[in-house]
Amino acid sequence: MDSFWLGVTEAAAQMSMWEVLAVMLGYAYLILAMRQNSLCWYAAFGSTAIFSWLFFDVKLVMESALNVYYLLMAVYGWWVWRTGRENTNEQLPIQRWTWHKHTAAWTVILLLTVISGALLDHNSDAALPYLDSFTTWGSVVTTYMVARKVLENWLYWQVFNTGAIVLYIDRELYLTALMMMTYLVMAIIGWIIWRRDFSKQSAGSHADSKATRPSAS
Repeated sequence: MDSFWLGVTEAAAQMSMWEVLAVMLGYAYLILAMRQNSLCWYAAFGSTAIFSWLFFDVKLVMESALNVYYLLMAVYGWWVWRTGRENTNEQLPIQRWTWHKHTAAWTVILLLTVISGALLDHNSDAALPYLDSFTTWGSVVTTYMVARKVLENWLYWQVFNTGAIVLYIDRELYLTALMMMTYLVMAIIGWIIWRRDFSKQSAGSHADSKATRPSAS
């Protein structure tokens, strides 16, 4: 543990302003996302553009590719959240996935992890190819869940952020690992906030349906 904090201190002294900016934008994204504020996607776009280059530079091939995907999803998420609000004159509502959808999601994540992990392991010098693949494909699915405002996205992030922490410590990206630790805590808070908002949303929808239900004559 002492070596970790020593690494954080040394990395903080050596980190570039680009990395500082990427981390700050990453925090801004999560805070705004927890508040269901569509400005989160602007912060996500800036942060992931920077991290795409940083991860490629330390040979985390899948993590670099993931951040390119994040760039595209930042645009998609912004469009979906804004469109939902304009069409209904309200925010895009939070939704929940069925167990069938979750089972399908995890099947896809694990299958792609095995495939890309094996390909990277045999055809590249990628570091920790299977863990890198697992956090990458998991994040691909989870980012889509955020864009669609699926409540359980926060539980998924708790799993994949934990894997990312191990990955970044191994690559001596100590500040990024520390950021992921903070993300892990924020994902727990995000789950609590969105679950509360979902309960209020469901109660409001139930009240509206009762109000509009025709009374018996």
